[in-house]
Amino acid sequence: MLRETLVAMRDLPRLKEISGILIRHGLGEFAQRLRLPRAMEKAGEWLNLHLPDADAGLPTPVRVRLAFEELGPTFIKLGQILSTRVDVFPAEWIAEFEKLQSTVPPVDPASVRLLVIKALGKPPEELFASFDDKPIGSASIAQVHFATLHDGSHVAVKLRRPGIVDKVDADLRILAHLATLIELEFPDARRFQPAEIVSQFSRSLKREMDLAVEARNMERFARDFADDPQVVVPKVYWDYTNPAVNVQEHIDGLSASRLDQLADSGLNPVLLASRGADAVLKMILLNGFFHADPHPGNVFFLPEHRIAFIDFGMVGRISHGRRDEIVDLLAALGERNEHAMMDVLVEWTGNTPVDEQKFAYDISEFMFQYEHVPLKDLNISQLINDIMALIRDHGILLPPDMAMLFKALITLEGLGRQLNPNFQLVEHITPFVRELIVARYHPKTLLKRGKLTLQETLGMLTGLPRDILRLSKDIRQGKFRINLDLQRLDSFGKQLDRSTNRLTMAIVTGCLIIGSSIVMTVNAGPKLFGLPFFGFIGFMIALFNSVWLIWSIWRSGKEL
Repeated sequence: MLRETLVAMRDLPRLKEISGILIRHGLGEFAQRLRLPRAMEKAGEWLNLHLPDADAGLPTPVRVRLAFEELGPTFIKLGQILSTRVDVFPAEWIAEFEKLQSTVPPVDPASVRLLVIKALGKPPEELFASFDDKPIGSASIAQVHFATLHDGSHVAVKLRRPGIVDKVDADLRILAHLATLIELEFPDARRFQPAEIVSQFSRSLKREMDLAVEARNMERFARDFADDPQVVVPKVYWDYTNPAVNVQEHIDGLSASRLDQLADSGLNPVLLASRGADAVLKMILLNGFFHADPHPGNVFFLPEHRIAFIDFGMVGRISHGRRDEIVDLLAALGERNEHAMMDVLVEWTGNTPVDEQKFAYDISEFMFQYEHVPLKDLNISQLINDIMALIRDHGILLPPDMAMLFKALITLEGLGRQLNPNFQLVEHITPFVRELIVARYHPKTLLKRGKLTLQETLGMLTGLPRDILRLSKDIRQGKFRINLDLQRLDSFGKQLDRSTNRLTMAIVTGCLIIGSSIVMTVNAGPKLFGLPFFGFIGFMIALFNSVWLIWSIWRSGKEL
């Protein structure tokens, strides 16, 4: 395993820092299983696994959250992404991941000026009529400054922090390495596909660091709500926007995180909750492109009960097929149709093997729990958590888009209930579901779907003779092959390789012992300590090989 650890040697200082932080927060056993400290030992940087553990009395989820906060922006963002994986982590872990917030000090004014010059080619005093070098918001990836354009427009200037790209790239390399080690060292974790989760997270974080991508997301949302005056999306000023800076319209409203000021604003919280829910549900169910993090800090209330959304770095996409599955799931729940519900959930399992008989029984028990609950009284958050518990029990992983969607719905219902204690998200979902069902069976939709099916069928029939001919040629020429994808064959191969290496070393050691014994009987050649030199050296090499073999076998036994 040392070879795999040394792959990340160029990031050794950061690996050392990560190991130290994990150990300091009582996660030394985890670091040891991944052999992080062992890499330090080989580099002359052995970390003591018995350092005082300041967090010994805290639950493991709390210690992980504290470690992530200390590890910095990449791990904080990872924790925020993991908070959407309600299908993987139980409630106590999700609650801790949701607490992860960046506590990064703002960039000093001199550096801010240099950032503006580097990003836009001119100093802020030339680009803007006014520019406040004190940020109005500071996060791990970027910080936001208030400014005024020469035409009098008030704007928010979002600047990417200096050096963040290189630091995040290094952390992503380490995370990919750690995910591979986790799959090798923790067999029970393999079903959660940590390497795939890190890969998806890496793509998401790189998009989020590109502020021009966020600007394009904003324009997409603005087009989706162009005919809805109740929803506001900040305008993007493209002349000042690129991957390192995003200049957008400044939203001057009441943040949803300051509900204590709502009473003095003259706004009706019940109406705000209703309009906010309708806006997010329209994003999800009709547009298929939604704000994946509608927490209170990203929502503002404006005069005339308008709703404004900011920070579009994290977005989700839902295909038409996935929206149909959501509708089918909700319809199955409303009709108490456990077979239809099972069909949808099994579809989400992908390649994950499931005991369908036990799964069907657990779904039946789940449906019985909600049998006498009127649809209008359903608590969406509790319903989703119960479905996720069912999914976790069967080792099913949700598709990433669905995990993000469920998290957004839970966040939305939580905000709605802060505004209106009697808020019921399902009352707002029902009209959208009804609209989607009507649209699904509209004559135009059926005609379009039938036309597409006919084209696919004709294409398959047209290509069938050619496929059969090609198959018969392959069989006749001996080229017919069957590809089998055996999961974990790579891990088995590495274990076989290690066993073969040990066997080879044992044979070589045995030969050395026999050969050295023969040499010892020959009283000729150079001497060492009065013994034949080559015989003595052979015995010493055999001794070292024997010690290595014993240690290797003992260690492999401990790791089983």
